[in-house]
Amino acid sequence: MNFLDNPFSTTTIALILFLIILLRASLRVLPEWERAVILRLGRFQAVKGPGLIFLIPIIDTARIVDTRIVTMNVPRQEAITRDNVSVSVDAVVLFRVMDPKDAVVQITDYIQTASLIAQTTLRSVIGQVELDDLLARRDKINQQLQRIIDEQTESFGVKVTSVEIRDVVLPEEMKRALARQAESERERRAKIIAAEGEYQAAEKLVQAAQMIAQQPAALQLRYLQTLSEISSERNSTVVFPIPMELIRPLLDTTMRDNAPAPPSKP
Repeated sequence: MNFLDNPFSTTTIALILFLIILLRASLRVLPEWERAVILRLGRFQAVKGPGLIFLIPIIDTARIVDTRIVTMNVPRQEAITRDNVSVSVDAVVLFRVMDPKDAVVQITDYIQTASLIAQTTLRSVIGQVELDDLLARRDKINQQLQRIIDEQTESFGVKVTSVEIRDVVLPEEMKRALARQAESERERRAKIIAAEGEYQAAEKLVQAAQMIAQQPAALQLRYLQTLSEISSERNSTVVFPIPMELIRPLLDTTMRDNAPAPPSKP
């Protein structure tokens, strides 16, 4: 008997194939980072996953949402700072879906919307800060960007975890102006350091002068030490005049020591 002539066998095979297709359409396996937003006859039913989920064929529709952190590059934006400097800035935004239901029901494309919000916010914030703050206080600006973008994306279930300004491009004339400013700043610091050194040296000289005024013999010792240093550094003969004011205290002291004692009275 031919196998194809048996209607029972043909029906059985068709039924088995239908059940296999139905079972495959009804069962879905989701990895750890995916969630399925179930719409039953167009209305929200539940959020399922990860793992094995069951769908009613034809009646249930599953929208898969990735809950991992998304790295989004913000295209380079032209902006003018508060002090009227034209700059070109790009950034990186890290975000993730915290509420899969809102990410599907409340908005059509949350990734594109987050990108547009990041672009407009970046231009707005750059326009409110000065160039020096943009270059020196980038962490503070990053936090401000994150707070503003997160407030706008919270309504459709997206949480912004980080915003980083990646590069700031300045016009060539502004680069030259900043180079001149940095050079002037280095010269100013060098002059201040030199002036502080002169001031400290003057203080030490005043202290030394006060000590010499209290002990005149110290001046003679310093004079002799200078002569010794000159003689050790040069081989030629150096005639160095000695002022009488320098040796007069020594002579007076010697004369007082050698003077005869007055006769004692009977």
